[in-house]
Amino acid sequence: MAPASKADRKAALDVAAWMFNIVTSVGIIMVNKALMATHRFTFATTLTGLHFATTTLLTIIFRWLGYIQPSHLPFSNLIKFVLFANLSIVGMNISLMWNSIGFYQIAKLSMIPVSCLLEVVFDKIHYSRATKLSIVVVLVGVAICTVTDVSVNAKGLIAATIAVWSTALQQYYVHFLQKKYSLGSFNLLGHTAPVQAASLLILGPFVDYWLTNKRVDKFDYSVTAVFFIVLSCTIAVGTNLSQFICIGRFTAVSFQVLGHMKTILVLTLGFFLFGREGLNLQVISGMILAVLGMIWYGNASSKPGGKERRTYSLPVDKSQKHGLLSEAGDRDDKIQLTTTSSSVPPFKTTSTSFKDDRQELWVDCSEK
Repeated sequence: MAPASKADRKAALDVAAWMFNIVTSVGIIMVNKALMATHRFTFATTLTGLHFATTTLLTIIFRWLGYIQPSHLPFSNLIKFVLFANLSIVGMNISLMWNSIGFYQIAKLSMIPVSCLLEVVFDKIHYSRATKLSIVVVLVGVAICTVTDVSVNAKGLIAATIAVWSTALQQYYVHFLQKKYSLGSFNLLGHTAPVQAASLLILGPFVDYWLTNKRVDKFDYSVTAVFFIVLSCTIAVGTNLSQFICIGRFTAVSFQVLGHMKTILVLTLGFFLFGREGLNLQVISGMILAVLGMIWYGNASSKPGGKERRTYSLPVDKSQKHGLLSEAGDRDDKIQLTTTSSSVPPFKTTSTSFKDDRQELWVDCSEK
């Protein structure tokens, strides 16, 4: 009963983590769409800096209340993570500006095979055939319902490449740092959010001016616009935290594959809330295919051999094996001699004289 209840508890927490991420991610996308499309606040990089500033404030409060314990993250790893994360945010914005919507979506879809490659190279992960095919089904389904016009240019291709690789590395690093340094989601955010907030708030206005030719300090900050900015920052705390929770509990690949559920929900809500046209048979078929692929992936990757770390053992030749057996036999003889020569009665020595002790994102302004 104990293992079963533990497994049920883990499954429940996994589902809760995914739902938390989906709800906050879809929520912030809807809020940002209203903020940027309706109120013309197009300063995405600066807004992301405000998101991390709000997250930093919350981590400071939680640390003061004692909910976050002191932890250590080497400065070199912190800088690498922030570099990848900021390149991801800026790269996604530039990719969206320089590329067509179709090529931008294709670039986002390519994050899955890139994330798989990182896991294969660095973590020695092996994927079964069913797991690989399920990923292909997800990619095809999402492509059917999102990829429309596709046009490529040199600078757009460079921006998309930087965005894809930096995003994949940032998400891989989330899982890597949590496991290596035993960091909880809030602990990792406590280390990374302040540096990201400072860097993005300093560079954000210049990047946004370069992208939009508009100054953030000249924006007309109406009451409604400020309300949506505050709401976006509030939801962003949950988005950032849920991303770290999900990648920490799973992997970057699983986060990407199942995360495309957010794309499906965003498309569906967009049709109803923003009056978009185009909800046709092709889009619906792509959505259904993508969802089926996600279900298949979850089932295939959870089976034995579906997604596992490769282990390597050194070969032992027969002479070495014979020598080891001889040593083992000698040790057994010595143990037996010691036991029989002891002055302690035999019925006590059998239980105490020998013991074997070997043991062995764009996080917020895009559907990342």
